[in-house]
Amino acid sequence: MPELTKLKDFATQVRRDILRQTHHVNSGHPGGSLGCTEFFVALYQEIMDYHTDFSMDGKNEDLFFLSNGHISPVFYSVLARSGFFPVEELATFRKINSRLQGHPTTHEGLPGIRVASGSLGQGLSVALGAAQTKKLNGDQHLVYTLHGDGELEEGQNWEAILYAAGNNIDNIIATIDYNKKQIDGSTDDVLPLGNLRKKFEAFDWEVLEIEDGNNIEQVIDGLKEAKARTGKGKPICILMHTEMGNGVDFMMGTHEWHGKAPNDEQLEKALAQNPETLGDYPL
Repeated sequence: MPELTKLKDFATQVRRDILRQTHHVNSGHPGGSLGCTEFFVALYQEIMDYHTDFSMDGKNEDLFFLSNGHISPVFYSVLARSGFFPVEELATFRKINSRLQGHPTTHEGLPGIRVASGSLGQGLSVALGAAQTKKLNGDQHLVYTLHGDGELEEGQNWEAILYAAGNNIDNIIATIDYNKKQIDGSTDDVLPLGNLRKKFEAFDWEVLEIEDGNNIEQVIDGLKEAKARTGKGKPICILMHTEMGNGVDFMMGTHEWHGKAPNDEQLEKALAQNPETLGDYPL
């Protein structure tokens, strides 16, 4: 399947971008970025209907809000390679006066960024406002969001989850990066989340699961299934099971790469596991 091969090659290059961005400035969050690579590639290359001639009003197009903004490296890579801004600009990640800050910001006007998301727990509230605006304007396009599972420990999420169902906001698809890890360890050790599916269902959401969020076919199928369930009176939640650090063997199975950049030797090893496919940008 040539198209699937292209998407996998795209994902491999995005992984290289993530590793090179964080290594170049010795900071950033590679773990969650690597774990969500397939999601971003599927969303921007297969699922969403969007305009690369970016406008903040978001009319007549699908919208995406990244709530767990620390995984900006994967977001920036996919935006650049989807045509929002030059790929070469990835070399400015986290540098002074760069548009590509460690957490996405809006004051520099980076195309594709609709909300500053350095503070966890706020993304769903913002996205719900956008979804309601679309309903009021008769805009049939959808709103997509991504959240960390550890982020759900923030109480504002549950106010928003309650609000969405109570107001029948059925044009939103909220995906949870369900890797069961956060900066201080496993979610079970920090603050157990319990049965997330039952929790969302108890709040009257429609819930589906992607068993392997690092399998791009499953991610595409899951997003298409979620899209088919919109417009029926309930908000949609996807529980997407991923592996933090996926694609780099020594970063997988641990929370330690949540916010730690690879050194020179580690970068070389990681890049060898992800051969160049679309062309690196100059540093």
